[in-house]
Amino acid sequence: MKKLSLFALTLALLCAALPAGAQETISVYNWGDYIEPQVLELFEQETGIEVIYETFETNEDMYAKIAMGGASYDVIIPSDYMIERMIQEGLLQEINWDNVPNVKNIDPRFMNAAYDPQSAYSVPYTWGTMGILYNESTVVETPTSWQTLMDPAYTMDMLMLNSPRDTLGIALVMCGHDLNSTDPADLEDAKNLLVEQKPMVLAYVVDEVKDKMIAGEASVALVWSGDATYCMGENDELNYVVPVEGSNIFYDSICIPYNARNVSGAEKFIDFLCRADIAAMNYEYVGYAIPNTAAIELLGAEEYNASPVNNPPQEVLDKCEVFKYLGDDTRIYDQIWTEIISEF
Repeated sequence: MKKLSLFALTLALLCAALPAGAQETISVYNWGDYIEPQVLELFEQETGIEVIYETFETNEDMYAKIAMGGASYDVIIPSDYMIERMIQEGLLQEINWDNVPNVKNIDPRFMNAAYDPQSAYSVPYTWGTMGILYNESTVVETPTSWQTLMDPAYTMDMLMLNSPRDTLGIALVMCGHDLNSTDPADLEDAKNLLVEQKPMVLAYVVDEVKDKMIAGEASVALVWSGDATYCMGENDELNYVVPVEGSNIFYDSICIPYNARNVSGAEKFIDFLCRADIAAMNYEYVGYAIPNTAAIELLGAEEYNASPVNNPPQEVLDKCEVFKYLGDDTRIYDQIWTEIISEF
């Protein structure tokens, strides 16, 4: 009886500590401008689950916050190579696909990718390429090569990505090396090229590239294809090209961190994002290509596939490569990048 009374007292104290009508929540950590705000509102209305939403600018920023363990999120949206890393380091947990029936809408060719061979930890969200966004009214000639980013004609008229993996990867390609190279000599070439380029760069940016290019503050920029799509929709003088030397093709996917507090809510959110109408709504806002075949049908497959940005020709894709997790060599990239931009 004493044990029962103690249990009842403890339970009463716990209940008293909870605020009346406490609402279920999930915390989502995503790239900036990477979800239609109305999608969050609709999810809250349909499920009664409140979304606590935060954004990051690079995979590396997101990783650092998760790896240090100082923050707990229920849903994150990393890129391919970072997913590979987080799987290896035990920072993600497997998704129960029984709770995500709308995964049926995802094109099978995007599943079981090299970064998650069994599709155990991630569901594809968007994909795209990296290329050059340029202003047709101000460029000297239409860009076809990455060497445009070394042209003195664009001194202080050029924007570069403030992202070590992306910018160093393209610099490696510009030097004739593999964009996943860890060879010290190759990386030294890439570093020297970016140091040479540095005086020409107006700014190293991430999300800010959109406002700057739309406003005509620069003639050329290194960008991801979805940002290019958005900018082209706002300024008809802008166009996008994947240079002939080849580039990066990336896949961003939805994952659940190892220390998520509301896994059930996270899986409901993932299933919601895989719904055809929601994926279509997201596409119209973020501009990135989507792997959701049901959503593409809703949008109009013919019109969707007509975009060379969303649906690059096979000869372009054949020259593109996915970033791979580089293990301990990742630190070399970070060190080189710090040296390049430390005094910018």
